[in-house]
Amino acid sequence: MKSDEPLDVRVLVPIQRHEKLLKLFHELPVGESFVFINDHDPIPLYYELKSIHGDVVGWEYLNRGGRDWQVRATRTGASQPRDMKEVATLLDLRNMNRSEWAKVVFHRYGMMEPDTTMELIAKEDPVEIRDIFRNKFSGKHTWTSTKTQSGEYVAHVKKEAPSGLEDEGFAVVNELDFRPHPPAQRHEMFYRAFADIKPGEAFEFINDHDPKPLYYQMEAESREPFRWEYLEKGPTCWKVRVVKITSR
Repeated sequence: MKSDEPLDVRVLVPIQRHEKLLKLFHELPVGESFVFINDHDPIPLYYELKSIHGDVVGWEYLNRGGRDWQVRATRTGASQPRDMKEVATLLDLRNMNRSEWAKVVFHRYGMMEPDTTMELIAKEDPVEIRDIFRNKFSGKHTWTSTKTQSGEYVAHVKKEAPSGLEDEGFAVVNELDFRPHPPAQRHEMFYRAFADIKPGEAFEFINDHDPKPLYYQMEAESREPFRWEYLEKGPTCWKVRVVKITSR
């Protein structure tokens, strides 16, 4: 792909975007690049590419913010990518700022299919990440330490398939249409609506694009358990139900 031909991945669902861009970089000759457009900061992809390929990932922001993030990704050298046969994704936490761990890990975890595994590598047991998994995904994942040695802790986090058992009943107490409002106001409306409901209650909202980035942000930051259900998926209208579930 020529560097002056941007690839707009916003038309794809998040996991398809991710898979396409990983494949593009894997096949990219040394010294060449591609430009892509995304609807949120794709920094988790940068860290995953570095985790798989090492320090051969050039990453230049051409535009930041809104729904028009543009990045030029360049292969700066040859690499022997890590073996990914047993895992769906690999994140080496040693290559990123600790303050970004939760954002990157749970963004990528949210896109994983059930019965797939994430490999995490750190200098030592990443207790804060393990605690988030334990508190927010209890019974929905398994965490296995596969190797521990000086300066390297390796864990496999498996996303368990749903059991088919639903949470107790809930009541929809609010319905919102975000489409007439600018993006900044939509986020404020969403968080206000979530704060206003109690466990066992829900609200529904309508958006003009897939609000998956908002889900990733909630998954990483919310201290209250919730369930996210798509009632309608595009192409011009997305409707989502958000349920605040009761802690167990």
